[in-house]
Amino acid sequence: MTSALKTTPLHTWHVAHGAKTADFGGWDMPIEYIGIVAEHTSVREAVGIFDVSHMGKLVLTGNRVATWLNSVIASNLDDVDFGKAQYSMLLNDAGGVIDDLIVYKFAENEVWIVPNASNASEVAARLTELAPAEVSVHNAHNDMGIIAIQGPKSADVMNVLGLPSDHEYMSAVKVERADAEIVVCRSGYTGERGYEIIAPNHLLISVWESAIAAGATAAGLGARDTLRLEMGYPLHGHELSPTITPVEAGLNWAVGWTKEVFEGANAVKALKASGASRKRVALKALERGIPRAEMNVLRDGQVVGVTTSGTFSPTLKVGIALALVSPDIKLGDVLHLDVRGRTLEVEVVKLPFVQPSTR
Repeated sequence: MTSALKTTPLHTWHVAHGAKTADFGGWDMPIEYIGIVAEHTSVREAVGIFDVSHMGKLVLTGNRVATWLNSVIASNLDDVDFGKAQYSMLLNDAGGVIDDLIVYKFAENEVWIVPNASNASEVAARLTELAPAEVSVHNAHNDMGIIAIQGPKSADVMNVLGLPSDHEYMSAVKVERADAEIVVCRSGYTGERGYEIIAPNHLLISVWESAIAAGATAAGLGARDTLRLEMGYPLHGHELSPTITPVEAGLNWAVGWTKEVFEGANAVKALKASGASRKRVALKALERGIPRAEMNVLRDGQVVGVTTSGTFSPTLKVGIALALVSPDIKLGDVLHLDVRGRTLEVEVVKLPFVQPSTR
């Protein structure tokens, strides 16, 4: 029931402006306002704004918390300087992905983590269980929201808002606004130049409405999904899961292989050494049809894999998909998808599907 779902501080605005909403990770979130294709195009060509306050917000503090966290997460946090953010994952004992995360390394004694909405509580509980006595894990999921401003003209909107816009990609800065602390990171999930703003709940509506007034188009999670899929970005529950490892998902670059200790290290290192029985590939339709998740991938009539995500690409005007397939599948191979009993011809192509503007 929608009444049982959590809502963000911007929910009233979304409803008042005609948003279609749906359950996303236990939150009633806007899926679209004026249409997914129009919202998608606004991000690729100008600037869009997303409410992603359903994402988790964890604040970790304490003596040498960054060093401790580096012994837990899959990436090598030592590779990034203070004031930078890093994509990472929390693995289980089998090497599967409990969740993928963005880690903000502000200081040796202060790290923030943004997990996915549906996994935020599990990540918080797992880190709390593993943390030494001197480390505090504060779950601020309901205290702060996140607004993503994305697109080639996103810096123009940030300048109107009086927020930082010229820092490096994946760097994060803190600023004061109305006696409160705001984090601005040069990041996003669309492939375009963009910013993610983490702010206390009471400031969200002001930032949101100011960005709209500055020319940003309100965009829902439907467009966010088509944008991320055009870039080939993984989505937990699809390309990543507790039963899908980083090796299978093609995310070896996000694992600190030289680290001796991290959760799931033994399993994922063994899989890398032996070779995975499946790998992630990108598929582009060669005829009319729209791929969806969980469609069988066929070669010469035999099942060689399954799609994990699929959609119609508003930019390319064709169907695109990500899939887990046999490791002998290669670029250029022509395969077929089983679309409810009808076959759809697809080609294995290189990611990303779409080249974004300069970030």
